[in-house]
Amino acid sequence: MTPPVFDTTKAHPKASDALFIYYIEGVIHPATPVDHPDFLGNWVEDASTFLFFGSPADEVVKYLIQKAPHLTLIDRYDMTYDQWQGGDAEPFTAGPLTIRPFRKGSPPAGRPGPDEIFLDAGVVFGNGAHPTTSCCLSLLADMGPALSGKTVQDLGTGTGLLALGAARLGAKRILAVDLNHLAVRTTQENACINGLSGHILSIQGRAEEMVHAPADLVVANIHYDIMKHLVVSEGFLSKNEAILSGLLTTEAGKIETQLVSQGFRVAAHHAEDGIWHTFHVKRG
Repeated sequence: MTPPVFDTTKAHPKASDALFIYYIEGVIHPATPVDHPDFLGNWVEDASTFLFFGSPADEVVKYLIQKAPHLTLIDRYDMTYDQWQGGDAEPFTAGPLTIRPFRKGSPPAGRPGPDEIFLDAGVVFGNGAHPTTSCCLSLLADMGPALSGKTVQDLGTGTGLLALGAARLGAKRILAVDLNHLAVRTTQENACINGLSGHILSIQGRAEEMVHAPADLVVANIHYDIMKHLVVSEGFLSKNEAILSGLLTTEAGKIETQLVSQGFRVAAHHAEDGIWHTFHVKRG
């Protein structure tokens, strides 16, 4: 899952907070009101909806489903915020950058420095703990001065971490794209926290459609089901350079074969833990 109007004052659980996640078949529009004091947000994924609450909301969810016959409750998941995110991310470095994940209400002291990124993931994936994210950041850092002044697309931006990293490393303009409203909103907030709103435009859309926009570099840390369509799209084929990640071993082999057949060469290939693969490819 690359998770009613999103309430940014509530949707950032504290370290010890529990999450109650309702998995619903069918789409609940983000503008639908949800009358619950601990409602955190609405995550729409294709034809499914995930509703997040800070306390049980069985009756509220039951009422929403009764009003809309096309909706079906599939399951309820009870977990901590850290379990949802896959662990409590600690500060880490990627090249010259230091990323400092934090929770709403407990940001690091002071303002982020020129080589720092303050990151509030909320309930959106992308706190930097996943190896594909850190590997993409490292490859961006390896580009060094070559990234300065470039235009970048961050497709499947999540929390906006890769867009933030590109901006800190000297990219002039970054288009951060995600299909999910929650991710777009979170990216906008993180850009503002880091003083980078002037460099990052966060929009809702499909990666394989938005790749048609002009850019010097495409960064995509996304599922294979999207990647396989992205790399054969006309927009991608017009690009000269890309960092691609989110691929398991078998998937990575298929993508690499496709890229080489289309005239790209692999400038770098990393396999984190022997499982997750990341490519830096260039035209010619």
